[in-house]
Amino acid sequence: MKYIDLVNIKQGSESVRRFSRGNTLPLVCMPNALNMFAPQTDSSRGPWFYHPLDRSFEGVRLTHQPSPWAGDFSYICFLPQIDKLVVDPALRWSGFRPNDAVLKPNIMEFDLLRYRTKFSLAPTDTGAIMRVDSSKSQGKPLFSIIPFDFKTEISVDEQNGFVCGYTCSLTEAPRNKDFKIYFALQFDCPIVGVQKMAVSDKATAIGVELKEKVYNVRCSASFISVEQAKYNIQRELEGKSLEEVSSLAEKAWEEILSRVEIKADDKIKKTFYSCMYRTYIFPNKFYEIGKDGEKYHVVPETGEIKKGVMYTNNGFWDTYRTVYPLYSIVTPEMLEDILEGYVNVYRDTGVLPRWLTPSEVNYMPGTMVEAVFADAVCKDLVSDELKNRIYEAVISNVEFKTEDFRIARKCLDDYKNLGYVPYDKCRESVNETLDSAYGDFCISVIADKCGDKEVAQKFLNRSKNYVNLFDKETGFMRPKHSNGTFKEKFDEFDWGDDYTEGGAWQNSFAVPHDYEGLAGLYGGKQQFLVKMDEIFTTPPYYTVNGYPLEIHEMTEMAAIDFGQCAISNQPSFHIPFMYAEFGEKKKSYEIVKNMVDSVFSYEDGGFPGDEDNGTMASWYIFAVLGLYPTCPGKQEFTVSGPIVKSAILHTPSGDVNIPKKLKNKNKINYIDLIKV
Repeated sequence: MKYIDLVNIKQGSESVRRFSRGNTLPLVCMPNALNMFAPQTDSSRGPWFYHPLDRSFEGVRLTHQPSPWAGDFSYICFLPQIDKLVVDPALRWSGFRPNDAVLKPNIMEFDLLRYRTKFSLAPTDTGAIMRVDSSKSQGKPLFSIIPFDFKTEISVDEQNGFVCGYTCSLTEAPRNKDFKIYFALQFDCPIVGVQKMAVSDKATAIGVELKEKVYNVRCSASFISVEQAKYNIQRELEGKSLEEVSSLAEKAWEEILSRVEIKADDKIKKTFYSCMYRTYIFPNKFYEIGKDGEKYHVVPETGEIKKGVMYTNNGFWDTYRTVYPLYSIVTPEMLEDILEGYVNVYRDTGVLPRWLTPSEVNYMPGTMVEAVFADAVCKDLVSDELKNRIYEAVISNVEFKTEDFRIARKCLDDYKNLGYVPYDKCRESVNETLDSAYGDFCISVIADKCGDKEVAQKFLNRSKNYVNLFDKETGFMRPKHSNGTFKEKFDEFDWGDDYTEGGAWQNSFAVPHDYEGLAGLYGGKQQFLVKMDEIFTTPPYYTVNGYPLEIHEMTEMAAIDFGQCAISNQPSFHIPFMYAEFGEKKKSYEIVKNMVDSVFSYEDGGFPGDEDNGTMASWYIFAVLGLYPTCPGKQEFTVSGPIVKSAILHTPSGDVNIPKKLKNKNKINYIDLIKV
């Protein structure tokens, strides 16, 4: 059996702006690749440019889009046409038969009915090989390179069969509006002519007329230079056929997918491995291998080229919860490289990242990269040298203040002086406070591992700041004014304003480092679990007040109806496991299994909300394996009980039978889990 054959890369793509079933793209790419490719079926929808029910093909898009809410950057479209270059996507599209199309992690194939052309693509880390077969057409073959409405330059070297150039296509990031992606396309048959057509006053499309009706295009894109893009082609594609490139991509995916071998019914197996694929798309590499064998990356804010690795397309507020804890189990050897990339962001810019795409866009509250670092450091998954660099970075970052977009902690002085972030000074003040308290715990973990006991104790003490927002009368975390009083008007169903993508029900229990202390605020374990019961029994009401309109997360919570537990979004991810955290494993198991069975699948609408860079996919993997990282930054996992029939984790030190390891345990230590 090939694991890759169980993967549906369209999982989660049956989404629209107002209702998400994943908000994903079917990305044909290598794991964590620099560049990715997706079919563009209707660009009139903006970032929702692909939908599985569409029957139109506007071209294949070189894409870097981590989420439709963040938008795409460094993108351009390729399309084989016949006779005449057509640029307008409303005029150029071709129909296709879905049953004839192939979409897998390692290959894409479409029969373009209008052009009587078969188009195939197989990916590499930085590019792809495309094969075009227009032998059934009556006209002359044409390959189109179609930019968007951004500054673009393209040149054609007919003698050597190259088309090269750059485009500045971007959304709100980076701030450097001259940020470029360079590309090179090499044709294996003679170029006999060139057609040009303006896309806008900034960009002109190129149609390359070709001598043969069956031909290959080897392409790569680089953030460094055209010369680097050409070298990427030489390094990854020279002398290779489409079948060979597809086979290499399949091998790379199989190596990751086969790390966890499960036995389960077909639905769970297909969903599990589709989620594994989804988990290893982001973060994307943002570095390239130079001719000297060294790794180089561009600093998006300045355009400088620097040595070292970098990664992008990652929002830590989402991914710290599940993605990196899963990597620590399945592919721990990858974490050193990825975390070095984030430390290099600090070296390059003076501040650690919050949400990269490709540079800082400052989405979401908190500075949750601290949790990603703490989780790897406490599990001894980084070298001493990197651990010390991490420590330097987090200590500097927690004191970093600026008025520009490179914000680290928000309202830092108020948080330090008052012990909370006041609502009259900062939006989403409840989440900012809770995330800062948890971030302080994570810094204490890193300081302790680096032997700085005094600093560790300081931040551990500060991690108790969450208690300052607890209102015993309502049983919720509530916003406080800088004068120390709770906000007068309180609606437990009110979303936004003082909370992030939820209200008091979804965000009051975000104290992963001290659930015992949180339970104590309610009067103890039993009273706390009563509050957990209320989450699931309270109807999924919401009030549109803190947001100017109904946001899709509200609609999705009500649609799945687990009460106020919005498993459709990250703030509720840990809530089903709270029973097991306090010893009531059976109750967690029943809730989690109900969620797994009812709102997750491998199908095109297979997620209950935004998938978000692997976070929801990783949640599902943990859920069916029967454990959950309730506190990244601690070595332990909460055990809810396996839903799969069996699961074998293949590690460098041997095979681990996960259900056997979890048997009769309420919690399991990381070391016990990964060792035979």
